[in-house]
Amino acid sequence: MSTTTLKARRGLLYLVLTAGGLLWLYPFLWAVGGSLKSDDAFFSTGLNPFTAHPQWSNYSQAWDEGDFSRYFLNTVLFAGGTVVVTVLATSMAGYVLARTEFPGKRPVLGLIGATLFLPHGYTIIPVFDLIQRLHLLNTLWALIIVQSASGMVFGTFLFMGYFSTIDKGLEEAARVDGADFHQVFWRIMLPLSGPMLATVGLFTCINAWNSFFVPLVFTLSRPDLHTLTVGMFTFLGENSTAWTLVCAGSVITLLPIVAVFLGLQRYFVNGLAGAVK
Repeated sequence: MSTTTLKARRGLLYLVLTAGGLLWLYPFLWAVGGSLKSDDAFFSTGLNPFTAHPQWSNYSQAWDEGDFSRYFLNTVLFAGGTVVVTVLATSMAGYVLARTEFPGKRPVLGLIGATLFLPHGYTIIPVFDLIQRLHLLNTLWALIIVQSASGMVFGTFLFMGYFSTIDKGLEEAARVDGADFHQVFWRIMLPLSGPMLATVGLFTCINAWNSFFVPLVFTLSRPDLHTLTVGMFTFLGENSTAWTLVCAGSVITLLPIVAVFLGLQRYFVNGLAGAVK
């Protein structure tokens, strides 16, 4: 195959991928454009995301009317707490499963993996009953515990795959120097798992930030504890005709997690590569 043909095929591939990427990004770009339009321009410009006269006041109006400051704080506490609990628990579990052997390990792994296929909504009743018996209902702790539990299996398998790729010689050298199993994990293995910490943390943060079902169910009678997703749902119902404000609220809800992903994408890719290897 000639060099010219290869370049033509590569150029066509890049063109198709670029078009697909723009198509995928268009709804978000349209929401950003809609959030900057006036009410008249929103309906007159149709699918055109651009506007000649941006209305930045839409954001301040949506922020004040939707009480997004309270929802934003709740979401940060909820997502941050979930990330800390999930990363600590899954890193320890993944290290143990990667570095230790015990009778019935394969069946245990298979049973744990099978829980990934359980529909989330089917287990909500026993989980709700447990949280209620623990007197944690309508608290941020309930959201953190339930959301963390939903990501334990996936995060554990990622850490297990990552720790399996690290040379055991490091552990053996540490044990020769007198380090025990726990010291090896905290002082050597955990610091070396930076890319996977970022990967699991990013996955967990995205899922928690975008979670709607868990915050809705476990703070149903406490509107002051609602997160951005639940608050946005309420705001949509109250402003069903003010589409510019709805778009502004959507951008407020999505922009922080997009910024987090862009900041950590390098670690995200490295972590996934290590887990797959």
